[in-house]
Amino acid sequence: MRLTPYSENPAWAWSGACYTALDQHSRLEPFTHPMVEHLAATDGRRTLIMIRERVADRPACYPGVRRLTPAEYDQARAAAIDWPTDYVLVETEPEQPVRVSAGAARTTPLYLATDGTSLAGSWDMADLREHITGINPKEAARLLIYRPRYSSETLFRGVHRLTERATAHFGGALWISYPEPALHRTPRELAPDADVLGAFVATMDAAMDRRPWAHETTLFHLTGGFDSGTVATRAAERHPGLFPTATLLIGGPGREQQIRRRAEMRSRVKFAEPDIVIDAMEYLPLAPGCRWATGDLISPTEDPLHHPFSRMARAVAEAGARTVVTGLGGDEMVALTQDEEPHQGPGDISDALILPWIGPRARDVLEFADDGIAPPARVNSMTLLSLETTAPILLREGLWPVHPFADPAMVELGEQLPFAWRELKQLQRRRLGVLGMSEDVVYPVERESFAEVVEHALKTHTPTLFARMLADGSPLFDAGLVDPDGLRSAVERLGAAAYTEEREAKVLEVLSLHMSATAFLR
Repeated sequence: MRLTPYSENPAWAWSGACYTALDQHSRLEPFTHPMVEHLAATDGRRTLIMIRERVADRPACYPGVRRLTPAEYDQARAAAIDWPTDYVLVETEPEQPVRVSAGAARTTPLYLATDGTSLAGSWDMADLREHITGINPKEAARLLIYRPRYSSETLFRGVHRLTERATAHFGGALWISYPEPALHRTPRELAPDADVLGAFVATMDAAMDRRPWAHETTLFHLTGGFDSGTVATRAAERHPGLFPTATLLIGGPGREQQIRRRAEMRSRVKFAEPDIVIDAMEYLPLAPGCRWATGDLISPTEDPLHHPFSRMARAVAEAGARTVVTGLGGDEMVALTQDEEPHQGPGDISDALILPWIGPRARDVLEFADDGIAPPARVNSMTLLSLETTAPILLREGLWPVHPFADPAMVELGEQLPFAWRELKQLQRRRLGVLGMSEDVVYPVERESFAEVVEHALKTHTPTLFARMLADGSPLFDAGLVDPDGLRSAVERLGAAAYTEEREAKVLEVLSLHMSATAFLR
């Protein structure tokens, strides 16, 4: 996207591949996918262009620019901002700043940058490399202590995130206005005859059916966990034999359990072939061939398991899938409140005193780590950030992500459930139990996580990468964000001492941030 404000004639036309302003100063290319549609309208002065996730039971929109009366245009805009799925809305007007807005049900990221003349935008941060002017210390510090915050800031100065319901205004300078805080529900007492599982299934069905998803080109990311298992088995129950599946295989004690649980889920309800399984222990993060390790332009916000996840996305696309449904957001949907279970959030600022590689500049700015964050969203901010990490990897392979647990209606249902239904994911466990799943599925003994994958990567491939970083230097050293002596001691400890996940695993973030910064700033 490239938008130039204050044009005397910002009339637009659809070329068949992109929207182009007739004065040739602005251009917008929608992502091409059957789940995405786009439309444009003008009243002769104002123009709106909308790229949005399709809703079910409606034919795809005609992409050409419609001519409307001013009153019809106002009605069209009011309807546009109430769209129930993911969207981006661009508005232009002669001799006025341009505006770009996003909806509440975000599935994909949109990064923005400017050269002072035009506003550029893309879901792939690599497209905005030329606008980067350095590292944002506050965002770097947040990421280094695993304290991500949903805001308009990114790791790089000059690149901004358009958060949910926010509007970017550009008339030579970029200004992003946040929306009002979203209102949220609180847990309620159940009526004596309340059918919680019935309400859960109905809400899950409605979240899915908002989109035209039920096609043979749809694949389910079936990890074997509670969230993806709940979503995938319900879809297979409704449409037997239609959907293939895929997963990353973990390591450690939970590996064999994951294999058993997935096999039982696939046998209890009827899925289609293939079942794509990529062994994450074989395709380790930062292994040779990983795009991060080879110096490609990969955003620091993309999935830390980039290499195995990219391999899976490619295999899914090669199998003919176009849409991938996940269980992301399930943790947050049934999360306990601070009153129910007081807990330290991820990346407490005190971590900066424990992690030896945190540099002096990072320690200084952590005092302001919560400044400038977006207001409460309809969907949990941690969910929105996790969706943002997965989307670019899928989009590069032509895949569109769908996340039923991140649907605002699902979030609202979860907020109202009593403690007993949310504790330890009782909602998902009981749903799987109703399907006749065994204790192995409903109450697994072993933890299933990527901890062993990260540990193996840290002990095999990363020592060489850390040695190169310490020898050649890093933008993180130059900015005072990472202390090289502290990092050296942590790396030496990896090879000399017993591995402690809580302490050692976090050093992986240093390497991914270093590689992103080095690639984007060189």
